[in-house]
Amino acid sequence: MKTGDFVEIEKNGRKWKGIVMPHHAFSDKNIIVLKLEKGYNIGIDAKGAKIKVIKEGKEIKRKKVEIRHDEKKPTIALIGTGGTIASYVDYKTGAVRPAATTSEIAFSMPKIFDICNIEAKVMFQKLSENIKPRDWKKIAREAARKLNEGKSGVIVSHGTDTMTHTSAALAFMLKNLNGPVILVGSQRSSDRPSSDAFDNLIAAEKVALTDLGEVVVVMHGGISSGKCYIHRGTKVRKMHSSRRDAFVSINNEPIGIVENEVKFLQKYRKKSKGKTRVDDVLNENVALVYFHPALRKKDFENIVDGKDGIVIAGTGLGHVNDEIITAIKKLIKDGIMVVMTTQCFYGSVNMNVYSTGRKLIKAGVINGKDMLPEVALIKLMWALAHENAEELMIKNIAGEMNERRSISPPKSK
Repeated sequence: MKTGDFVEIEKNGRKWKGIVMPHHAFSDKNIIVLKLEKGYNIGIDAKGAKIKVIKEGKEIKRKKVEIRHDEKKPTIALIGTGGTIASYVDYKTGAVRPAATTSEIAFSMPKIFDICNIEAKVMFQKLSENIKPRDWKKIAREAARKLNEGKSGVIVSHGTDTMTHTSAALAFMLKNLNGPVILVGSQRSSDRPSSDAFDNLIAAEKVALTDLGEVVVVMHGGISSGKCYIHRGTKVRKMHSSRRDAFVSINNEPIGIVENEVKFLQKYRKKSKGKTRVDDVLNENVALVYFHPALRKKDFENIVDGKDGIVIAGTGLGHVNDEIITAIKKLIKDGIMVVMTTQCFYGSVNMNVYSTGRKLIKAGVINGKDMLPEVALIKLMWALAHENAEELMIKNIAGEMNERRSISPPKSK
């Protein structure tokens, strides 16, 4: 048996037919990687397996992808941080592992080099749940450096679970952007037939060549292929755990759509002519508390004890019960900043309507308007590291707050 052969493998009463595929860095030597007739790859432990070669095939060898520089094409930077978009499947454990090198990214999607030159750098290999605020700073500095070197745009490949946290952080940290910064990921790894990795990355490339001067997220815009949305980095949320069209603009329409070409749907900040600056100071000693009816005052106080700032995701228009209001009053009296957001996906905080809200206003709670709770938390980290923190929290810095909203939720799909 060799790679390229069409074989039948029998083990433990089960049979599989498919083409024997080459091993990659994450395949154990005893694992046979088989591409099934439906297009999916699986890994089968060779121990105890019966193997029958049905048809000999031409041996498959992984060719080294040569990355050429075309002087006639613009150049963009691709910063790899890990995540499914640059992953392979570990057929020993079934886990998805991030690609280790630029060549592995190029091997999985060589056509991304057709549109423009790509200067790729793998900064780190982390699943998104392991990315921390210190990593946001590293990404921000690298993105600014690449733009100031003259790159047309910067693409950050990132795991989808916390991609919107990173996009919000970069939106507050990067000032006077002289090119677009696009975060892109995929819900399904690139070796799967249903992967969205290629569509998303190609769309991100096209956006990187526009006059956009914002931090955005570019992801699939439907179940079928061929359409991606451009979401403002501070107004987007992952709304489904596995669907390809999981990302939705909240309280805002997408900035644009990418099909065969980029089409902008609303006003956007255009790239500047000066140098991109980085303001990445953060105060990470903050807390995000989701209010619920069973939240006791003592539990709330334990969560926020010793924090420099608090974001509360309240119910409805931004409410908590009277017991928690008592604790909030003490926090604000002690100089702790408290920001109110809403748990509702759409709409805004309005503490003028009911008596509970008016009590919160009187206590000195800052109105987070229609900021997403997680975005408000990241903004608070950034604001608290500056002298005029309260002024910054009520100011629209990176499109995180809308002064006007439509009555019904925007249709992002």
